[in-house]
Amino acid sequence: MTYETRTRAKIGVLVPFTNTNLEADMMLMRCPDTTVHFQRMGGYDVDEIPGSDQMAGLGASDISHDLKMIAGVRPDVVLYGCTSATLTHGPSFDAQLARGIKAASGAHSFTAAAALVAAIKTIGAKKVGFSSPYLGEINTQAMAFLAQNQIETVKCADIGRELGNYGQGELTPDEVFDLACAADHPEAEVIVLSCTDMRAVEAIEDIEQELDKPVVTSNQAMMFEVVRALQLTRQKNLCGRLFELI
Repeated sequence: MTYETRTRAKIGVLVPFTNTNLEADMMLMRCPDTTVHFQRMGGYDVDEIPGSDQMAGLGASDISHDLKMIAGVRPDVVLYGCTSATLTHGPSFDAQLARGIKAASGAHSFTAAAALVAAIKTIGAKKVGFSSPYLGEINTQAMAFLAQNQIETVKCADIGRELGNYGQGELTPDEVFDLACAADHPEAEVIVLSCTDMRAVEAIEDIEQELDKPVVTSNQAMMFEVVRALQLTRQKNLCGRLFELI
């Protein structure tokens, strides 16, 4: 029998404890001979609507225990898998958090929010259509986060209703497709789908075919950073035009 070596790289992921799709997406995009390891984070109330204050609280919560746990696998990279938790604080906070994770784990570190920005810039886009399952205030903060990175949002689309901590993850890929199309604009060079608990990875190819524009999602962008940092070979399971730039 032929087995994977499992020695190419170990990927650590910090994931909010109610998130049901980040793990599935990481496994879907995993490169051969790599392993993916998860540590669930708390720091928020499952029964509250995930608004700006709740997500900012998650971003500011103590993750020292989580870092100790994920460091146990001796990861080559550690991902901070919540986009809105750092979008709500801004780029300086986001960068500081990544530096702290790197110092504590000894690994490369990328946040979902910074990965989105890096992916957009790699494509060379300056104007985007932005969509998410967030409440309005977080979308405003997300657009400000992008603006501070010299990226203009020419159209913003949300799901149109309040979603709880499980509701975001229960959106179907077809609903994500519709959300992406709602964010399209003649000036948008890229369609951005922000949220690590949204089933956006499965919809990327259909959206790109429909709109003839590249799509960047939170989970896809984090995996893109992993592939670049660890110099992994592009695989067929890596979705989207973004990975053509590897």
